[in-house]
Amino acid sequence: MSQDGIGSIICRKTGAADRPRIMLAGHMDEVGFMVTMITKEGYLKFQTLGGWWSQVMLAQRVVVKTHKGDVPGIIGSKPPHILTDDERKKVVERSDMFIDVGASSAEEAGEFGIRPGDPVIPVSPFTQMANPRLLLAKAWDCRVGCALFIDAIRALNGEAHPNTVYGVGTVQEEVGLRGATTSVEVVDPDVGFALEVGIAGDMPGVKETEAQEKLGKGPVILLYDASMVPHAGLRDFVVSIAESEGIPFQYDAMARGGTDAGRIHIHKAGVPSLVLGVPTRYIHSHAGIIHRDDYDNALKLLLAVIRKLDAQAVESLRVG
Repeated sequence: MSQDGIGSIICRKTGAADRPRIMLAGHMDEVGFMVTMITKEGYLKFQTLGGWWSQVMLAQRVVVKTHKGDVPGIIGSKPPHILTDDERKKVVERSDMFIDVGASSAEEAGEFGIRPGDPVIPVSPFTQMANPRLLLAKAWDCRVGCALFIDAIRALNGEAHPNTVYGVGTVQEEVGLRGATTSVEVVDPDVGFALEVGIAGDMPGVKETEAQEKLGKGPVILLYDASMVPHAGLRDFVVSIAESEGIPFQYDAMARGGTDAGRIHIHKAGVPSLVLGVPTRYIHSHAGIIHRDDYDNALKLLLAVIRKLDAQAVESLRVG
C-alpha cells in the first residue's frame, strides 16, 4: 500500500506478471460541505462539496469534523408556521442556509473546535431495511466502489491471476476527478475500471428514459457519461463474460456527471476503461439504498473479468 501526493490510497495485488496492470478505482470522498465562515451569532455558513440539490439539505443532521473532535449540527430552516405563501413556493438557496451547532457566538463555536475550512458530513446510520437485502446508508457514492476493490483483492489472495491489480481509493472525485488524475500517474495502468454507484430509476416520478436501472436486477455497465465514452472493446469483453457466467447486468447512460474513468482513460496514450456500478436510489443526498444482490453480482463480474485479463486479452483491446 502507498499514497499519492494528495492522499489517494493505492493497494497493489501482484499476480503472475507485472503487466497488464488493472486499475480498480473507487473514490473515498463523499458529497458534503465545508465551513466557510462563523457568524457573530455562532452559526456556520458553508460551501457544498460535490453536487447537491438544495431541497434535500434543509433540516438534515450533520457532523462538523474539527481538530477537537466531532461537533453535531443541523442545517437550519424556518418552521412552516411562519413561512409566507411565497416562501412556501420557493426553493431555499444554499447561500441562505446555515448550520446550527448550538453555539451562542463565534467565540463559543471556536471553543467547540470549529474553524473555517472544517469538513462537514451528513449523518445517516447504516440500516438493513425490512427486506434485509436492501441496505440504507449514507455515501454509497462511493463506499460501494471502495468495498468492491477491497473485496476483489481479498478474493484474489492466494490465487493466481495473470496480471497485477491496483485497488485505488481516490480523493476529491466529487470536486473534479482529482485523485484519479494523480493516482493514475502512479499506477500507469493498462486497463481501468471506475467502480461506482448507478442512478436507480425505479421510483415514482422517474422516467425510464432518465434512468434505466432497477434495484436487484444486477450491476450496471455505463454506456456514456459527461467525462468518458467507454472503450467499446472492453465493454463488449465485459458483456461477453457476464453472459457466459450467467451474471445479470444492466445498461445505463448519464448525460450529466462523470467518474474517475474520465481521467484514467486519457492517461498517456490512452487506457481502455469502463464504469461498473451498483444501482443506488437517492444518490447525492443524506441517505441512499442499494440491493446486496447487485453488489454481490458486481463483485462476481469484476473477479471474472480480472481472471481473464491476461496480456493477450489486453493486447486484443488495443488492436481491436
